[in-house]
Amino acid sequence: MPAHRTHQRCWSSLPSPSVREAASMYSTAVAIFLVILVAALQSSEPPERPFPYRIPLDPDGILKLSWNISYVQEIIHFQLEVRGLRAGVLFGMSDRGEMENADLIILWTDGNRSYFATPSLSLQDAWSDQKGQLHLDAQQDYQLIQVQRTPDGLSLLFKRPFVTCDPKDYLIEDDTVHLVYGILEEPFQSLEAINTSGLHTGLQRVQLLKTEVPTPDMPADVQTMEIRTANVVIPDNETTYWCYVTKLPTNFSRHHIIMYEAIITKGNEALVHHMEVFQCASEFKTIPSFNAPCDSKMKPNQLNYCRHVLAAWALGAKAFYYPEEAGVAFGGPNSSSYLRLEVHYHNPRHIHGRHDSSGIRLYYTATLRKYNAGIMELGLVYTPVMAIPPQETAFVLTGYCTDECTRVALPNTGIHIFASQLHTHLTGRKVITVLARGGQETEIVSRDNHYSPFFQDIRMLKKTVSVLPGDVLITSCTYNTEDRKLATVGGFGILEEMCVNYVHYYPQTDLELCKSAVNDRYLQKYFDQVNSFSNGEVCTCPQASVPERFSSVPWNSYNREMLKALYHFAPISMHCNKTSAVSFQGEWNLKPLPEITSTLKEPIPNCPTHQAVSCTNSTMVNIHWGRD
Repeated sequence: MPAHRTHQRCWSSLPSPSVREAASMYSTAVAIFLVILVAALQSSEPPERPFPYRIPLDPDGILKLSWNISYVQEIIHFQLEVRGLRAGVLFGMSDRGEMENADLIILWTDGNRSYFATPSLSLQDAWSDQKGQLHLDAQQDYQLIQVQRTPDGLSLLFKRPFVTCDPKDYLIEDDTVHLVYGILEEPFQSLEAINTSGLHTGLQRVQLLKTEVPTPDMPADVQTMEIRTANVVIPDNETTYWCYVTKLPTNFSRHHIIMYEAIITKGNEALVHHMEVFQCASEFKTIPSFNAPCDSKMKPNQLNYCRHVLAAWALGAKAFYYPEEAGVAFGGPNSSSYLRLEVHYHNPRHIHGRHDSSGIRLYYTATLRKYNAGIMELGLVYTPVMAIPPQETAFVLTGYCTDECTRVALPNTGIHIFASQLHTHLTGRKVITVLARGGQETEIVSRDNHYSPFFQDIRMLKKTVSVLPGDVLITSCTYNTEDRKLATVGGFGILEEMCVNYVHYYPQTDLELCKSAVNDRYLQKYFDQVNSFSNGEVCTCPQASVPERFSSVPWNSYNREMLKALYHFAPISMHCNKTSAVSFQGEWNLKPLPEITSTLKEPIPNCPTHQAVSCTNSTMVNIHWGRD
């Protein structure tokens, strides 16, 4: 195969043939093999290392994405594999996975005579407006490196900096990223003629910027255990949570889990979205067998007490390794032998009859490590006293792990948080946990500014966060309830809300819950106050439940601001609980909010010094059609 030089050109318009002639040429061209030709915005070489991360973008397997990260250069190299050429493809990112107001790269053809005579495609850095209309970006920050023929179609290699300081570009951080894609089935005469509403489009959620952790050596006595679904027929619903109960071997002694990884049934990579393994509460000596959707009416009540997370995987995640000095204990006395596997199937194409035996493989050792790793719940207590009014775009609720609790519950040497799993229900949009010491916020434990309840995994922190007695951990969640007519209250139900950070740490302590909620007496004062300004419309009678009272509130601006002020200033009730669900010694009601005198500022993007390509047109990608 001949070598080709890279070069930069801007697109010049060429005369177009008749529609019939163009269609005939296009059909003939796509039936012929592609030959590699390299085109670039500037001289560049592919990354030396292979692409360690790989996901399917669409359920039909047309688009597959791989990527590699350079933290030194703050650049991501992408490889997009396209099965079949068609008339083009677009790929990019947006705030919540919408095709409007998206940052995009598009490879396309206008289908003119020149395209078929000397076949060429146009590659452009673009953006879509609030109506889905595409526009050429004045600053071209996606840089094409290589276009290559594959047995199935086409492979594109391109790169983009994390930060471009282009207002039309997406800022790539270590949050959840909503990737969007579109497939062009026919040529367009111009970029401006393309509207995403008329394309075959979709989204995929992933964490692009992975924490790079050295792979530790496995001990000689490492063993594996597979927790897998039992040949499930995946429902044709768009979203299914499947629960499967299994049991540890008889007389299974105490071990440490030191690593785990996903097992995905071949062909189902685009359908298995995320998975978790939970250990059941030890007080239940038996748990009934169960292998069905988690919302089934036949689900045993005991499964609600299988909530202790042992492992969690989400699409795009690699194997998870525990620090060499710590492991998660399971098995042995005072430990339940029952485990619950929960698999989230995402089936937007409503595929029928697909069988699945996916799950998680645990790596464990009988040689116990120096420390037991523990999991602590931070955030809000599961209670309806914490609520979000309807029609809110960004309502914030905050939960506290107070200095008084950490002082009584943590060892003098403190604990070390190495991983985090953020959790809300359907209206959650952002989650952050901050460490405060001496009244000053000192560092972010974990944060996701683009959080999605449909993408939850355990993420290694970039650096271990040490928490000492007397420190405060503040967890805030931002919610969007624009599509709801009633208040959304806290609770276990999927239509209720949570705000939790499951932090993974060592050494394990007795502290399992360090959470708060507004004191219910002060919430009652809120209802009384609102009622006095609402001509008695609000239900304040003692027999009415908190959700019933919230449902009767007329949500005008005054009542919204009053609730927001209540949550920002009213005393709280603390849950400073041991693993036995018993509180540590102390008085935990009517506690003042921790006094924070200094808060962390939002980081300002460090604008790169590299020069982006400023081209009002596009990069030509010439492709010779024919035999090698």
